[in-house]
Amino acid sequence: MKISKIDMGRKKRCGIPEIVFGEKDGNDLVKIIIEILDNDRKVIITRLDKTKKEKILNELNKKNINFKFKYNERGRVLTIYKEKSDGTKDIEIVGKIGIITAGTSDINVAEEAKETALQLGCEVVEEYDVGIAGLYRAINAVEKMKKSNVRCIIVIAGMEGALPSVISGLTNIPVIAVPTSVGYGTGEKGLAAIMTMLNSCTSVAVMNIDNGFGAAVMAYKILSINLSINVNKEK
Repeated sequence: MKISKIDMGRKKRCGIPEIVFGEKDGNDLVKIIIEILDNDRKVIITRLDKTKKEKILNELNKKNINFKFKYNERGRVLTIYKEKSDGTKDIEIVGKIGIITAGTSDINVAEEAKETALQLGCEVVEEYDVGIAGLYRAINAVEKMKKSNVRCIIVIAGMEGALPSVISGLTNIPVIAVPTSVGYGTGEKGLAAIMTMLNSCTSVAVMNIDNGFGAAVMAYKILSINLSINVNKEK
């Protein structure tokens, strides 16, 4: 029985390929991944735990599929790809983004964003644990991003979620804010952070709670549009 309808035209239509959400039945995941690899060189799977990762790799090996893979354990992102005959991979670099977290508890979401962005074609500069409890750290992080010439910054924070507003108030670089479910009782598993970000007075774009993947896709699209504009200008 066919259990999915793979959208192989999404890359051409939307700018990114169909990316598989890993919190599915393991057997269904294997079928979906094989179908994608039959039609494309690479598949990205997010929110994938180690147990399902091992199952997928074992099943692909049983079917004698020639592949390489990369697994970001902390971000829970698995990328499976077929290498080109010359050993190179088909990732076209579109530019550089920054990723900043308020605390070390936010790093899992940051790593999801980082790995997704890398696989889409972004270079990444990260600076973790620079929350507003020590404001000088945030200021130093912004200076690092400026010197690195990033063109978009993903800022990830739990608790009260104030860091994206602070970062946005220190730079003209577009900021994508990601609230996390980190915090104590009244934080309501990220609700307090997302409400702070939505009410920011410094114009930030806000993702859903813990959605590092969505932030990476948006950052990639921002860079892709800028790259396209620059190419057209040069022509």
